[in-house]
Amino acid sequence: MDLENEIGKNPTDSSLEGHFLIAMPGMGDERFTRSVIFVCAHSPSGAMGFIINKAQPVGFGELLTQLGIVASEGDIRLPKAGREVCVCMGGPVEKGRGFVLHTDDYDSESTVPVADNIALTPTIDILKAISKGVGPKTAIMALGYAGWSPGQLESEIAANGWLTCKADLDIVFDVELDGKYDRALGLLGIQPAFLASEAGHA
Repeated sequence: MDLENEIGKNPTDSSLEGHFLIAMPGMGDERFTRSVIFVCAHSPSGAMGFIINKAQPVGFGELLTQLGIVASEGDIRLPKAGREVCVCMGGPVEKGRGFVLHTDDYDSESTVPVADNIALTPTIDILKAISKGVGPKTAIMALGYAGWSPGQLESEIAANGWLTCKADLDIVFDVELDGKYDRALGLLGIQPAFLASEAGHA
């Protein structure tokens, strides 16, 4: 799908924009095992989102120095919360491309609202703003994204590949990535152990 053209379109009544996809235990694609995905775009043209609970091996400060935005991590003018910006494995598509999901208190020409109180900025400007302490209050960065062709996501959901629920802002931006899967299931009142046992039954 055309990423730029799909994000920010008016969602349909059945759209999953602003929702979580939570991988079922029987997920056949290992890239998405125990994944929580925040859906940014969903229309008849396809869908895209970001895995928000799997960390990249590189930290945010290190990434800023690699990109030449700051000379060293010590040059990053951030409060403690800002220094904890997570860099996630956003998905298997365009893994070298960076995206920043953030609270809607930051805006630029390339910023697109994607859900209540959540926006997406895919340009380096926001990284510069964050490094100077003038970026959004809360943000996570994703390298790459997950994408689905028309009808593909609907088919995967129908085949019990994903659970869906309205996204929770606290979970989206939680710095404790390992706990997001269980917390997302908790939004549906599901205990992970129960889900695993149920997945083994026909």
